[in-house]
Amino acid sequence: MHTASRHRLALALIFITPALWSVNALIARWAPGVVEPHVLALSRWLMAGLLFTLGTRAELWAHRRQILADWQHYLVLGALGMWICGAWVYIGGRTTSAANIGLIYAISPVLIVLISALWLGERFRLQQALGVVLALGGVLHVVLKGQWAALGAVQFVPGDGWILAATLSWTLYSLLLKKWHSPLGAGARLAVISLAGAVVNLPFAAWEVLHSSQPALPLEGLGLALTAAVIPGFGAYLAHSVMQRELGAARVSVVLYLAPIYSAFMGWLVLNEALHAYHAAGMALVLPGIYLVTRIQK
Repeated sequence: MHTASRHRLALALIFITPALWSVNALIARWAPGVVEPHVLALSRWLMAGLLFTLGTRAELWAHRRQILADWQHYLVLGALGMWICGAWVYIGGRTTSAANIGLIYAISPVLIVLISALWLGERFRLQQALGVVLALGGVLHVVLKGQWAALGAVQFVPGDGWILAATLSWTLYSLLLKKWHSPLGAGARLAVISLAGAVVNLPFAAWEVLHSSQPALPLEGLGLALTAAVIPGFGAYLAHSVMQRELGAARVSVVLYLAPIYSAFMGWLVLNEALHAYHAAGMALVLPGIYLVTRIQK
Protein backbone atom coordinates (compact mmCIF):
# COMPACT_ATOMS: atom_id res chain seq x y z
CA MET A 1 0.00 0.00 0.00
CA HIS A 2 1.35 3.43 -0.99
CA THR A 3 2.18 6.03 1.64
CA ALA A 4 -0.76 8.27 0.70
CA SER A 5 -3.16 5.31 0.87
CA ARG A 6 -1.84 4.27 4.29
CA HIS A 7 -2.30 7.81 5.55
CA ARG A 8 -5.88 7.98 4.28
CA LEU A 9 -6.62 4.63 5.91
CA ALA A 10 -5.20 5.85 9.23
CA LEU A 11 -7.36 8.98 9.10
CA ALA A 12 -10.46 6.87 8.36
CA LEU A 13 -9.65 4.59 11.29
CA ILE A 14 -9.79 7.58 13.66
CA PHE A 15 -13.56 7.58 13.16
CA ILE A 16 -14.01 3.79 13.02
CA THR A 17 -11.91 2.70 16.01
CA PRO A 18 -13.98 4.40 18.75
CA ALA A 19 -17.06 2.53 17.52
CA LEU A 20 -15.16 -0.73 18.00
CA TRP A 21 -14.01 0.31 21.48
CA SER A 22 -17.54 1.31 22.47
CA VAL A 23 -18.55 -2.35 22.35
CA ASN A 24 -16.30 -2.92 25.37
CA ALA A 25 -18.44 -0.49 27.40
CA LEU A 26 -21.48 -2.66 26.73
CA ILE A 27 -19.52 -5.77 27.69
CA ALA A 28 -18.35 -4.12 30.94
CA ARG A 29 -22.00 -3.43 31.85
CA TRP A 30 -23.03 -6.97 31.06
CA ALA A 31 -20.14 -8.85 32.69
CA PRO A 32 -20.79 -8.38 36.47
CA GLY A 33 -22.42 -11.51 37.85
CA VAL A 34 -21.64 -13.40 34.64
CA VAL A 35 -17.83 -13.64 34.51
CA GLU A 36 -15.00 -12.39 36.74
CA PRO A 37 -12.91 -9.44 35.40
CA HIS A 38 -9.55 -11.20 35.10
CA VAL A 39 -11.14 -14.33 33.63
CA LEU A 40 -12.82 -12.12 31.05
CA ALA A 41 -9.59 -10.25 30.29
CA LEU A 42 -7.58 -13.49 30.07
CA SER A 43 -10.11 -15.10 27.71
CA ARG A 44 -10.39 -11.96 25.61
CA TRP A 45 -6.68 -11.54 25.01
CA LEU A 46 -5.92 -15.22 24.61
CA MET A 47 -8.49 -15.44 21.81
CA ALA A 48 -7.41 -12.12 20.28
CA GLY A 49 -3.77 -13.25 20.42
CA LEU A 50 -4.63 -16.44 18.58
CA LEU A 51 -6.49 -14.44 15.91
CA PHE A 52 -3.46 -12.19 15.41
CA THR A 53 -1.18 -15.23 15.33
CA LEU A 54 -3.20 -17.05 12.66
CA GLY A 55 -2.72 -14.20 10.22
CA THR A 56 0.96 -13.52 10.98
CA ARG A 57 2.45 -16.91 11.92
CA ALA A 58 5.05 -16.83 9.13
CA GLU A 59 6.26 -13.39 10.20
CA LEU A 60 6.34 -14.42 13.85
CA TRP A 61 8.44 -17.48 13.06
CA ALA A 62 10.84 -15.44 10.93
CA HIS A 63 11.40 -12.98 13.79
CA ARG A 64 11.34 -15.49 16.65
CA ARG A 65 14.87 -14.58 17.82
CA GLN A 66 14.01 -10.89 18.01
CA ILE A 67 10.82 -11.67 19.92
CA LEU A 68 12.73 -13.72 22.49
CA ALA A 69 15.41 -11.05 22.80
CA ASP A 70 12.80 -8.33 23.50
CA TRP A 71 10.45 -10.38 25.67
CA GLN A 72 10.62 -7.80 28.48
CA HIS A 73 9.20 -5.08 26.20
CA TYR A 74 6.32 -7.29 25.10
CA LEU A 75 5.54 -8.31 28.66
CA VAL A 76 5.45 -4.66 29.81
CA LEU A 77 3.18 -3.70 26.90
CA GLY A 78 0.95 -6.68 27.62
CA ALA A 79 0.65 -5.70 31.27
CA LEU A 80 -0.13 -2.07 30.44
CA GLY A 81 -2.50 -2.59 27.53
CA MET A 82 -4.20 -5.91 28.29
CA TRP A 83 -4.07 -6.34 32.07
CA ILE A 84 -4.41 -2.86 33.59
CA CYS A 85 -6.42 -1.50 30.64
CA GLY A 86 -8.41 -4.73 30.59
CA ALA A 87 -9.34 -6.29 33.89
CA TRP A 88 -8.90 -3.12 35.94
CA VAL A 89 -11.48 -1.28 33.84
CA TYR A 90 -13.97 -4.10 34.48
CA ILE A 91 -13.23 -3.88 38.22
CA GLY A 92 -13.60 -0.10 38.33
CA GLY A 93 -16.82 -0.19 36.34
CA ARG A 94 -18.49 -2.11 39.17
CA THR A 95 -18.51 0.87 41.55
CA THR A 96 -17.99 4.06 39.54
CA SER A 97 -20.30 5.91 37.18
CA ALA A 98 -20.08 6.37 33.44
CA ALA A 99 -19.64 10.12 34.02
CA ASN A 100 -16.61 9.57 36.26
CA ILE A 101 -15.08 7.16 33.75
CA GLY A 102 -15.49 9.74 30.98
CA LEU A 103 -13.97 12.51 33.07
CA ILE A 104 -10.97 10.43 34.08
CA TYR A 105 -10.30 9.06 30.60
CA ALA A 106 -10.39 12.62 29.23
CA ILE A 107 -7.00 13.12 30.93
CA SER A 108 -5.21 10.59 28.72
CA PRO A 109 -5.12 12.40 25.34
CA VAL A 110 -3.84 15.59 26.99
CA LEU A 111 -1.05 13.64 28.72
CA ILE A 112 -0.18 11.82 25.49
CA VAL A 113 0.04 15.11 23.58
CA LEU A 114 2.33 16.73 26.17
CA ILE A 115 4.61 13.74 26.72
CA SER A 116 4.82 12.95 22.98
CA ALA A 117 6.12 16.44 22.35
CA LEU A 118 8.58 16.38 25.26
CA TRP A 119 9.74 12.75 25.16
CA LEU A 120 9.18 11.47 21.62
CA GLY A 121 9.90 14.75 19.87
CA GLU A 122 6.63 14.70 17.92
CA ARG A 123 5.75 18.04 16.37
CA PHE A 124 2.55 19.54 17.74
CA ARG A 125 1.45 22.94 16.45
CA LEU A 126 -0.82 25.57 17.93
CA GLN A 127 -3.76 24.54 15.71
CA GLN A 128 -3.46 20.97 16.99
CA ALA A 129 -3.42 22.18 20.60
CA LEU A 130 -6.60 24.12 19.83
CA GLY A 131 -8.07 20.93 18.40
CA VAL A 132 -7.33 19.06 21.61
CA VAL A 133 -9.02 21.80 23.65
CA LEU A 134 -12.12 21.73 21.43
CA ALA A 135 -12.35 17.94 21.54
CA LEU A 136 -11.83 17.93 25.31
CA GLY A 137 -14.61 20.48 25.70
CA GLY A 138 -16.89 18.36 23.55
CA VAL A 139 -16.37 15.16 25.49
CA LEU A 140 -16.79 16.93 28.84
CA HIS A 141 -20.03 18.46 27.55
CA VAL A 142 -21.33 14.95 26.84
CA VAL A 143 -20.08 13.48 30.12
CA LEU A 144 -21.64 16.33 32.12
CA LYS A 145 -24.84 16.15 30.03
CA GLY A 146 -24.48 19.81 29.19
CA GLN A 147 -24.64 20.85 32.86
CA TRP A 148 -21.21 22.31 33.54
CA ALA A 149 -22.20 23.37 37.05
CA ALA A 150 -22.36 19.67 37.89
CA LEU A 151 -18.56 19.46 37.54
CA GLY A 152 -18.13 20.84 41.05
CA ALA A 153 -20.51 18.25 42.46
CA VAL A 154 -18.71 15.21 41.06
CA GLN A 155 -17.95 12.69 43.81
CA PHE A 156 -15.19 10.14 43.47
CA VAL A 157 -15.44 6.55 44.70
CA PRO A 158 -12.91 3.70 45.06
CA GLY A 159 -13.63 2.45 41.54
CA ASP A 160 -12.27 5.72 40.18
CA GLY A 161 -8.81 4.67 41.37
CA TRP A 162 -8.96 1.62 39.10
CA ILE A 163 -10.05 3.78 36.17
CA LEU A 164 -7.34 6.37 36.85
CA ALA A 165 -4.72 3.61 36.89
CA ALA A 166 -6.09 2.30 33.59
CA THR A 167 -6.00 5.81 32.10
CA LEU A 168 -2.36 6.34 33.08
CA SER A 169 -1.55 2.84 31.87
CA TRP A 170 -3.12 3.53 28.46
CA THR A 171 -1.08 6.73 28.21
CA LEU A 172 2.15 4.85 28.89
CA TYR A 173 1.15 1.97 26.58
CA SER A 174 0.51 4.40 23.70
CA LEU A 175 3.83 6.17 24.22
CA LEU A 176 5.92 3.01 24.58
CA LEU A 177 4.26 1.45 21.54
CA LYS A 178 5.68 4.36 19.56
CA LYS A 179 8.97 4.61 21.50
CA TRP A 180 9.98 0.94 21.29
CA HIS A 181 10.55 0.24 17.62
CA SER A 182 9.90 -3.24 16.30
CA PRO A 183 10.57 -5.00 12.96
CA LEU A 184 7.20 -6.71 13.32
CA GLY A 185 4.14 -5.54 11.45
CA ALA A 186 1.14 -4.28 13.40
CA GLY A 187 -0.66 -7.64 13.50
CA ALA A 188 2.40 -9.70 14.44
CA ARG A 189 3.42 -7.29 17.15
CA LEU A 190 -0.07 -7.37 18.63
CA ALA A 191 -0.06 -11.16 18.55
CA VAL A 192 2.94 -11.18 20.89
CA ILE A 193 1.64 -8.36 23.09
CA SER A 194 -1.83 -9.94 23.40
CA LEU A 195 -0.42 -13.32 24.40
CA ALA A 196 1.93 -11.60 26.86
CA GLY A 197 -1.10 -9.82 28.31
CA ALA A 198 -2.89 -13.15 28.68
CA VAL A 199 0.12 -14.50 30.58
CA VAL A 200 0.02 -11.53 32.98
CA ASN A 201 -3.73 -12.01 33.54
CA LEU A 202 -3.39 -15.76 34.13
CA PRO A 203 -2.45 -15.88 37.87
CA PHE A 204 -5.13 -13.32 38.78
CA ALA A 205 -7.74 -15.20 36.77
CA ALA A 206 -6.74 -18.43 38.52
CA TRP A 207 -7.21 -16.73 41.90
CA GLU A 208 -10.69 -15.57 40.87
CA VAL A 209 -11.67 -19.06 39.75
CA LEU A 210 -10.52 -20.56 43.04
CA HIS A 211 -12.41 -17.99 45.14
CA SER A 212 -15.60 -17.59 43.09
CA SER A 213 -18.81 -19.55 43.56
CA GLN A 214 -19.94 -19.05 39.96
CA PRO A 215 -18.72 -21.09 36.95
CA ALA A 216 -15.38 -19.86 35.61
CA LEU A 217 -16.58 -19.23 32.06
CA PRO A 218 -20.27 -19.98 31.45
CA LEU A 219 -21.66 -19.91 27.92
CA GLU A 220 -22.80 -16.31 28.33
CA GLY A 221 -19.36 -15.32 29.64
CA LEU A 222 -17.70 -17.09 26.72
CA GLY A 223 -19.86 -15.08 24.34
CA LEU A 224 -18.83 -11.85 26.04
CA ALA A 225 -15.15 -12.84 25.90
CA LEU A 226 -15.39 -13.78 22.21
CA THR A 227 -17.10 -10.50 21.37
CA ALA A 228 -14.50 -8.56 23.35
CA ALA A 229 -11.70 -10.46 21.61
CA VAL A 230 -12.93 -9.85 18.06
CA ILE A 231 -14.30 -6.29 18.13
CA PRO A 232 -12.67 -4.09 20.81
CA GLY A 233 -9.70 -6.48 21.01
CA PHE A 234 -8.55 -7.67 17.58
CA GLY A 235 -10.26 -4.92 15.57
CA ALA A 236 -9.72 -1.85 17.74
CA TYR A 237 -6.15 -2.59 18.85
CA LEU A 238 -5.04 -3.43 15.30
CA ALA A 239 -6.56 -0.18 14.06
CA HIS A 240 -4.88 1.73 16.91
CA SER A 241 -1.49 0.20 16.08
CA VAL A 242 -1.84 1.11 12.39
CA MET A 243 -2.80 4.69 13.27
CA GLN A 244 0.14 4.98 15.69
CA ARG A 245 2.64 4.09 12.98
CA GLU A 246 1.17 6.50 10.45
CA LEU A 247 0.07 9.49 12.54
CA GLY A 248 2.02 9.37 15.82
CA ALA A 249 0.88 8.95 19.41
CA ALA A 250 -0.29 12.54 19.97
CA ARG A 251 -2.58 12.81 16.95
CA VAL A 252 -4.06 9.36 17.47
CA SER A 253 -4.89 10.11 21.11
CA VAL A 254 -7.92 12.19 20.10
CA VAL A 255 -9.84 9.02 19.14
CA LEU A 256 -10.64 8.67 22.85
CA TYR A 257 -12.76 11.82 22.61
CA LEU A 258 -15.15 10.14 20.20
CA ALA A 259 -15.74 7.19 22.54
CA PRO A 260 -18.40 8.79 24.84
CA ILE A 261 -20.38 9.98 21.83
CA TYR A 262 -20.14 6.61 20.09
CA SER A 263 -21.09 4.88 23.34
CA ALA A 264 -24.21 7.05 23.51
CA PHE A 265 -25.21 6.00 20.00
CA MET A 266 -24.41 2.38 20.83
CA GLY A 267 -26.60 2.60 23.92
CA TRP A 268 -29.38 4.07 21.79
CA LEU A 269 -29.15 1.28 19.22
CA VAL A 270 -28.67 -1.65 21.60
CA LEU A 271 -30.09 -0.58 24.97
CA ASN A 272 -32.78 1.89 23.82
CA GLU A 273 -31.14 4.70 25.78
CA ALA A 274 -32.25 8.22 24.81
CA LEU A 275 -30.14 10.64 22.80
CA HIS A 276 -30.11 14.31 23.83
CA ALA A 277 -29.14 17.70 22.49
CA TYR A 278 -25.90 17.68 24.47
CA HIS A 279 -24.73 14.68 22.42
CA ALA A 280 -25.09 16.74 19.24
CA ALA A 281 -23.39 19.73 20.88
CA GLY A 282 -20.51 17.53 21.99
CA MET A 283 -20.12 16.11 18.49
CA ALA A 284 -20.10 19.66 17.09
CA LEU A 285 -17.03 20.38 19.22
CA VAL A 286 -15.25 17.03 18.93
CA LEU A 287 -15.31 16.75 15.12
CA PRO A 288 -13.68 20.15 14.41
CA GLY A 289 -11.18 19.38 17.16
CA ILE A 290 -10.20 16.11 15.51
CA TYR A 291 -9.94 17.89 12.14
CA LEU A 292 -7.50 20.42 13.58
CA VAL A 293 -5.39 17.75 15.28
CA THR A 294 -5.08 15.51 12.21
CA ARG A 295 -4.90 18.19 9.50
CA ILE A 296 -1.63 18.28 7.63
CA GLN A 297 -0.05 21.71 7.34
CA LYS A 298 1.92 22.35 4.17
